[in-house]
Amino acid sequence: MNKELPACPVETTLTLITDRWKVLIMRDLLEGTRRFGQLKKSVGQISQKVLTSNLRAMEESGLLTRKVYAEVPPRVEYTLTELGYSLKPILDSMAEWGVEYKEKFAILKNGDDNYGEV
Repeated sequence: MNKELPACPVETTLTLITDRWKVLIMRDLLEGTRRFGQLKKSVGQISQKVLTSNLRAMEESGLLTRKVYAEVPPRVEYTLTELGYSLKPILDSMAEWGVEYKEKFAILKNGDDNYGEV
C-alpha cells in the first residue's frame, strides 16, 4: 500500500472497506476461497473491470491473496488473509445491524407511532 494511512483508526478501516463491492467480496471470501467467476456471480451486478480493480486493491492492502494456476484455461483463486479475516467481527456487526434496521424500518413504515419510545 503506497498511501499513508489516516491518523484516525475508524477512517483507516473505512479506507479499506468503504467501497460496497469490497464488503460484498469480503462477505463471500469469509466462506472460503473463491474463483473470479464465482465472485462475479455472487457479488451481483459488478463489471469484470470493477471486480478486478477491487480485488487488486484488496490484494495490495493485504486483505486477500491471489493464486494463479498455470492451467489452460487459467485458474485464479482468491482467499482472505489473516488480516482480511480479522474484519469478520465488523462485517458480522454490519449484518446484525442491517437485519435490525430492516425490522425497525418495517415498523416505522407501517405507521407504529409508539416506535422508539423508551
